[in-house]
Amino acid sequence: MPRLLLIDDDEQLGAPLATYLRRFQFDLEHATRPSEGLKRLRQGGFDAAILDVMLPEMDGFELCRTIRKESNIPIVMLTARGDVMDRVVGLELGADDYLPKPFEPRELLARIQTILRRTAPAAGNGVRQLRFDGGLAIDLDRRTVERADAAIDLTSTEFELLVMLAQAPGKVFSRDDILEKLRGQSAEDIHTRAVDILVSRLRRKLEPLDCIKTLRNAGYTFAGVRA
Repeated sequence: MPRLLLIDDDEQLGAPLATYLRRFQFDLEHATRPSEGLKRLRQGGFDAAILDVMLPEMDGFELCRTIRKESNIPIVMLTARGDVMDRVVGLELGADDYLPKPFEPRELLARIQTILRRTAPAAGNGVRQLRFDGGLAIDLDRRTVERADAAIDLTSTEFELLVMLAQAPGKVFSRDDILEKLRGQSAEDIHTRAVDILVSRLRRKLEPLDCIKTLRNAGYTFAGVRA
């Protein structure tokens, strides 16, 4: 049963949400303070974390930043409804998704299920790697990326974005194409900005390689050459 950790200072939120998620074979634990949440995450065994933005001790952005220094666990941020900047900042810091408050439990469940499907090990036998000039190597089964034999730490969403582009070099993917693939839902205004943030984040991690190109008013394409 997948284990989720909710870090939110609303003491009334955890129990009913845990009851709901248990119906779908998810085990939710609730920490009301970031220090407690970090302690539990460091003990291991969680499959995803859900962070509120407004927290005591440190806000959700600082908490996300701290977690990302130590782990690539999938993170969903809970943001104030309509606060675009909260969502943008969360994605820039490495969150995999965001959900405005108040939210429907079934929507949170759908977001978590989508993320965990993306991060699940692929079935099948044989070597499944993508290799490109410049020393870029993507292992689809181990979900690892190397550049000139040096490991690159990517979040689950960054990894899926890279794989999506790298599996079809030269193909142009619109922002809506990317969103439908990564999130399984239609795009909204904020989502366009979210794609740009994810691409920018991925590019920085791949430097000095310059293999993701922007086509004005069209989208993005992968310009790497297969090795």
